[in-house]
Formats: sequence, structure tokens, C-alpha cells
Amino acid sequence: MRVLILAESCNPEWPSLPAVTYKAIKAIAELAEVTVATSVRNRENIEKVGFGRATVEYIDTEYVAKPLYKVATFLRGGEGAWTAVVALQYPTYVAFERDTYHLFRPRLAAGDFDVVHRMSPMSPTLPSYMAAPLRRRHKVPFVLGPLNGGLPWPAEFRQERRREREWLTAVRGAYKLLPYRSSTYRDATAILASFEHTIRDLPEQTAPRTMNFPEVGFDPALFSSEQRPDAPEKTILIAGRMVPYKMPDVTVEAFARSPILQKHRLVVVGDGPLRASMEERIRSAQLEQRVEFTGKLTQAQVGEWMRRADIFAFPTIRELGAGALIEAMASGMACVTVDYGAPALLIDADRGVKVPLGDKESITVAVQHALEELVQDPARLRRLGDGARRHVEQLYTWDAKAKLTLDIYEWALGRRPKPDFWQR
Repeated sequence: MRVLILAESCNPEWPSLPAVTYKAIKAIAELAEVTVATSVRNRENIEKVGFGRATVEYIDTEYVAKPLYKVATFLRGGEGAWTAVVALQYPTYVAFERDTYHLFRPRLAAGDFDVVHRMSPMSPTLPSYMAAPLRRRHKVPFVLGPLNGGLPWPAEFRQERRREREWLTAVRGAYKLLPYRSSTYRDATAILASFEHTIRDLPEQTAPRTMNFPEVGFDPALFSSEQRPDAPEKTILIAGRMVPYKMPDVTVEAFARSPILQKHRLVVVGDGPLRASMEERIRSAQLEQRVEFTGKLTQAQVGEWMRRADIFAFPTIRELGAGALIEAMASGMACVTVDYGAPALLIDADRGVKVPLGDKESITVAVQHALEELVQDPARLRRLGDGARRHVEQLYTWDAKAKLTLDIYEWALGRRPKPDFWQR
């Protein structure tokens, strides 16, 4: 299988989407002949660690990306404003695909690729310049995704939405007027969409060509389950960016209120604008001896903490993909989440605890009760952790996802029936 993968954002040392894209492509390249087109911004880090068996072509669109990045940085003010940031990336992505198409057009005309797969950007609001010419001129199947987006902000969290500077969400639907949007969804042979909230955001006519395919995965070398000592003191872990929508302060508040939880330990991994107020809450409760703030860590260091901790507290209220949750599940942790977005689909009663979506106070109370029940029931805690680990080991390793991606390519080429991510 000869595949050209478009991945403007693809970087082994950058968090979230760039790292996810890199790991997914590297695994696919073990099974297919892969050529990757990516931004020149990623060259240094990719060349530092290599890209396995993949061949890489670097596309220089900094003439567009640099000035827009400065505007996005100003709008974010350090964190937030993701909807505006994505909107500003539209010209960069169009330029990236246009320049990539002109570079590879002779090879496409010569039939050098069986499939073209655009893996990033993952937002369904950013259309593809290449979809139409691939179908009309070159008759090459175009695979789009995994896409992820379209999850509404819960009505109870208008304040958090303002703190995240998400003022553009009110007019998000304007993306449907962007050039190339219609041709993208008309000419894509196969569309990978992460979870039901993304599928609902796509045009109805794409349903037969759409497959539910979460973008998240994990590396077993970094995130694995080791036998934890059955100690009376349990460790509750928070890991991720300390930003309003991830609600790390909910777990800190639950811990500060609970004499039961204070017999155990809380570890907070990560950094962000909420960290200072969370540390102040712990100081005011005189709990410094029971709570540790580590700051930002490498993925390997996060993996070490996940192997040592017992419970992963993840009460985010607008999580599109939940990569950290997958890693915690792979590490055999019992997970506590909110019943909304991606976590609601990743967790069930056999592999974690979901608390109802409500206002912040009701979620705090529910998280406190869920954590208290788990630390007082070690057998249930272990059972949930084992169930979580078995589930993600079956579906979410990068190797398992790469094998399914090859099946998707065969489907796009008309060589096999449509695969099903959930029924492997």
C-alpha cells in the first residue's frame, strides 16, 4: 500500500494533536509505504528522533503561518480562544495543501500513490484544497480524518467559556461558508470522525462514507499497568493542562473538603493558569503534606506517575478526544469523569465512574463522593482499573489502530466492506 499522508501538524515533542499525529503515522509506516508531507516547523524535532520507516517531505508555508501565529498568540493571551485560533489557521492549511499538491502532482499523475490521507488538521471546520483534484483529475481515493470537533459548551459553564475566551463559538457555523468546504465532503472517499459529537457535525450525505474512529491512542512502552502494592493509602492523580474547561480545581476542592480523602494523597501533574489558585486552596486548608504539585512533566514522567497512582480524576466538561484518559486507562487506573463528551463514551460501569453533568458545585460534590467510595473499596478500584486496561489494550494501541487504518484504505479502494472500530 503506497500512501501519501498530509499532516501539517505533526511533531513528536509537541503535546496533543502534533504528537498524536506523529505516533499514528509512524505506526502506519510499519505496515505501508508512507510518504508524509508536513510543515517545515516540525523538521528539527522529527530529525532529532527520526520517523521510523516513513519518508518525509517538508512544506514551507511560514510566509503565511508566522504572521497568523502572532495574531493567534495575541488573542489567546497564553491560553484559550481555541475556536479563534483554529479559524485563523485556515489560510495556513489551504496554503499547505496547495503547495503540497503542486509538489506531488507529477507523482499523483504517474500513479505513485494508492491513497491520499489527510490526518491533520483534525478540526471538521478546516476544509481540504486537495480533495477535489484528487478525485476529479487523479482518481485517487481521499481519506479524511480522524476529525474531532463540534462538541457544544454545556449551558452551565458560561463563565468557564468566557475564561477560555471562546467568544467565537457563537458564530462557529460560519465555517460552512468557507471555500473548499463543499468539495471536501463531496469528494472525500472515506471520512474518519471521532465520537458521535463529531459525526453530528458533518453533512448528512456523508454518513455512508463516515466511520467512527477516535483519534486518540497510547504507547504501551510509556503507559502500562504494573502490579500496585495494596497499600491502605491511595494516590489520586490529576494530569493535564490546568485550564478552566478541564476543571482540575474541582478535584482539588473535593479533596480539600473531605476528611476521608485527606487520609490519602493527591498529585497534580501539569501547569496552567489555574495552578496558583489551586495551590492557594491547598495552603489555606493546610494540606501541603498530602498534596504534591509537580509542574509540567515529560510523557515518560507522566507514565511513571500513572503506574504509581490508583485513581485518575478527570472531571473535564468539554473534552473532544481525552488522550490523557486513554493513557490512564492503559496504566490500569480507576477513572472518574463527567458524563459528557469523549470521556462519556470511553468509560462505562466496568472501567470507571461517570458523574452527571451539572453545574460546578454539583460536579464537585459528585466527584468527592465517587473518590471517597473508591478509596474505601480497594477491590472495586482494582476491578475498574483492570477493566479499563483490557479495553484500551484491545482498541487503542498505535499498532492496533495502524492495522485498522490499513483496512480503511482497502475499504476506500473498494476492496473490502466498511470496517467497524468498535467490533474488532
